[in-house]
Amino acid sequence: MILPIYIYGQPVLRKVAQDIPTDYPGLEQLLQDMRETLAESEGIGLAAPQIGKAIRVVIIDLDVISDDLPEYKGFKQAFINPHILEYDDEKTETSEEGCLSLPGIHEKVVRPTRIHVQWLDEQLQPHDEWVDGYLARVMQHEFDHLDGKMFVDRVSPLRKQLIKSKLRALLQGRYRCGYKTKAPVAK
Repeated sequence: MILPIYIYGQPVLRKVAQDIPTDYPGLEQLLQDMRETLAESEGIGLAAPQIGKAIRVVIIDLDVISDDLPEYKGFKQAFINPHILEYDDEKTETSEEGCLSLPGIHEKVVRPTRIHVQWLDEQLQPHDEWVDGYLARVMQHEFDHLDGKMFVDRVSPLRKQLIKSKLRALLQGRYRCGYKTKAPVAK
């Protein structure tokens, strides 16, 4: 089932998500719904808070960009209870990011190129590894959602000031995108 993507201003996007038990009811269906929602929105990553659930579940599909980055051919993975344990700050990279919860906004974000991550896969098998390259960037972006953060929190104060009107428009429900959304309730 394709679910609506929660837009900037929805309170769930600012909550710290909770780990889920391994017997979480409906996990398999949730992962399937998240995959369908991600495919429909033509994104590469989707965190559970973006569909209104404050739990630590993320779907990443890099197969969609494998024409440009062939090393990610076939890469479609679920991350359950993921946590970044350590950032390797020796090397950082600046790259433009966008977000399904922030339609129409793209900004350059500086991130470490290598991170140490722990998570469970879809078969609930534990993983503990260092990840680098583009996957490390996508993981950081998606896992930020699990900590109540968004990529606009990582841009310079000047850039944030320059996109203030775009953020205000999102808060007021003034945006266009080609996928199902749940706009914030105007106050």
